[in-house]
Formats: sequence, structure tokens, C-alpha cells
Amino acid sequence: MKEISPETSRFIDEHRHDDVRLLALQAGKYPDVDMTEAVVQIAGWQIAEKKVPSWAQTEGIRYPQHLSMEQCSSEITARYKASLVSGDTFADLTAGLGVDCSFIARRFRQADYVERQEVLCELARHNFPLLGVGHIHVHQADGTAFLKTMNRVDCLFLDPARRDSHGGKTVAIVDCEPNVCALEPLLVERGRIVMIKLSPMLDMASALNDLKHVREIHIVAVNNECKELIIILEKRDFSSEQSNKEVVISCEQVVNNFVHQHVEFTLSQERNASCIMAERVGDYLYEPGAALLKAGAYRILSERYGVKKLHPNSHLYTSDTEIDFPGRCFRVIAVSGFGKKELKSFLTGVDKANLTVRNFPSSVSDLRKKLKLKEGGDIYLFATTLADGEKVLIKCEKCHSVCS
Repeated sequence: MKEISPETSRFIDEHRHDDVRLLALQAGKYPDVDMTEAVVQIAGWQIAEKKVPSWAQTEGIRYPQHLSMEQCSSEITARYKASLVSGDTFADLTAGLGVDCSFIARRFRQADYVERQEVLCELARHNFPLLGVGHIHVHQADGTAFLKTMNRVDCLFLDPARRDSHGGKTVAIVDCEPNVCALEPLLVERGRIVMIKLSPMLDMASALNDLKHVREIHIVAVNNECKELIIILEKRDFSSEQSNKEVVISCEQVVNNFVHQHVEFTLSQERNASCIMAERVGDYLYEPGAALLKAGAYRILSERYGVKKLHPNSHLYTSDTEIDFPGRCFRVIAVSGFGKKELKSFLTGVDKANLTVRNFPSSVSDLRKKLKLKEGGDIYLFATTLADGEKVLIKCEKCHSVCS
């Protein structure tokens, strides 16, 4: 890794908030500045300021090219993963830029960072001591080859690549690189706990079917957007009662840098939960957080929170008193069918609204055109189907809760 000259370093400090595209065009004005390197470092810092703020606040951190910055974990999700494990020894077999490794390693006495790309290894050797995790040993190696010769550790971490040979995204676990399914027997031998970070687009049911040693699944949503699917493996003894233990599914809704809502359940709890259908729309309407929708926590929400479901396939809930619900909460203003006169009265004074469709035959864009509504404002409209099959439009305003 080449040194950055004092002139280039000063330029980076003075222009770190500037538009890198404009800076790149001004190289001729600054002959003493390595503009190519300066642009990389400024662009990296700007991403880190939002995505990994503790790195951005650390003097001297070096950043890679744009793609590695875009693909790295956020500090929020890295800290969450770190909260799940601890022990003496840890190894990250697909370490990349090292964001996850730098946070998880703090929970262990000894840590190994494994990465194939030389440039990322050089950055890790430079950055880790500055971040206070100098106990991480950096290895430029293939993770699968390293796995075959390494000693057993308390925790193994993998973030398999989710792109195929043509650069397209893949959502099947067997298509990720490395192939976790093929490596699973060796992974659970080498790691007491194995943590795998996967795409939130992955089919959770197929992961449970393809992997034999799943102990937990964590679905992490940040500001109501699913960011990560985390699978925890632990070797099972299939001849003992341990093999009959159910997989625990944990849903985390992270808002404003802290976990606001945590819901945990098993698939049998979901299947056996009593779910009451609503005969009408009550005074409050609830939309589950993104992590819960991804996890398929539908029936259990009715049982645990005392709310009624509008329809088996709507995934909207209602009550007559306000409930602290793990998702968005709305106060219902009015409910309307789709007759012309009824709709005209219902929409009087409403020229724009936030429109959502749930279990409804029209798309948001088509319905917005039909209703002649602009996007935005303080009114929220839900187009959905009730338990008796009636199609309705529900007019709401947000309740002032953190998760909303």
C-alpha cells in the first residue's frame, strides 16, 4: 500500500465534504496532489460517515475503491452481529474490508481475518491497530483453504458472495460463493458457533431445508428495510434430543441506531398461534415491520399483541385501543368501499396521500392514477381486502411512536 504524501493528505482533509466528481476534473489545478488516491479516500470517507461512523471519526483510516465500500456492512448491523457471540477465538473467512471483523473481534481474545485480495489485507493491517483491534491476525488466503487447515475456534464468520459469474445477484444459498451447504459439515467441526450473513432476499424456507445444523435465524431491518439475514449454525447430535430443538427466529427492528423492537418465535409457535379475524376495521391499524413480514410472523402477532387480522393474506391488523406493536401504527380516520359516491365523499379534501396496497388486485401506481392522488402528505391510505372479501380503502394518520 503506497504512502499518501503530506500534500495529498492535507487536500483530503480540506475537501472531504466536496463532490468527488468535480474534484476529479480539477487534477490539473493541484499538481502536487495524487488526485486519483485523494478521490478514492474522500469518497470512502463520505460513505463511512453515514455507514460506519466510528471509522470516519478515526484519524488515519484508509479506504478501498467504491465497490468494497458499497458492499461492506453498516456499523449498525455489525454491532448487532457482535452482540450475538463471544469467546476466546474467532475467525472471519470472507473478511473483505473488515467492518464485521473489526466489531465482532472485540468480543474475542484472539481473531483471524482471512481475505484473498491483497489490497484489502494491506488496508486491514493498516486500519485495525488504529481502530483498537490490533489483536486481529491478517491472512491473505482463500477462506475455504484456510478452513481446511485451521484449528477449531469458538466462532466462525462467513459473508458469502451473492453474485454469479456474470455479476447478477443470486438469492439461493447453494449459489453463493463459497457454497455454505457443501461446507456445512466442516464448518460446524471447525467452529463451535458458525455465523453466516446472507442476503435478505434469500428464501428462508430453502435455507432451513438446505442446512442441517441451523440453531437460530436473525432478520435485521434498519428503518423498516430488511438489511441482513443471519444464520447461526451449531453442530447437532442427531442421535440425541438436541436434534429435535426448533430453530429460533429473531426479528430485529432497528430505528435511529438502536433495536426498538425484538420479536422471537419458532415455526411451530407461528403455526399453532390463535389468530382472530376482524369483523370490521377498528380505531387503530397496524402494519408489521419489514423483518416480521420477511420471517412470516403472521398468526403469532395476533396472539401476542391482542390484535385482529383483517384477512388471512392481508398482514394488516386492527384494534380499538392503541397497542405497542412491532411495526407502524396508525389511527383510523375513515373506511370506504369503492363505489363512486362513497369514494368521492371519502377523498374530499385529500389531494395527496401515502398509498399502500396489501392483498389488493391493483398496484400502487394504478390505484394512485385512478384516485388522482399525488404522493406524500400526512394522510396514509391502505387498499386491502377484509375477511369477508370486501375491498376497502382505509384512511389513517400516523401514531407518534418511534417505530412508525
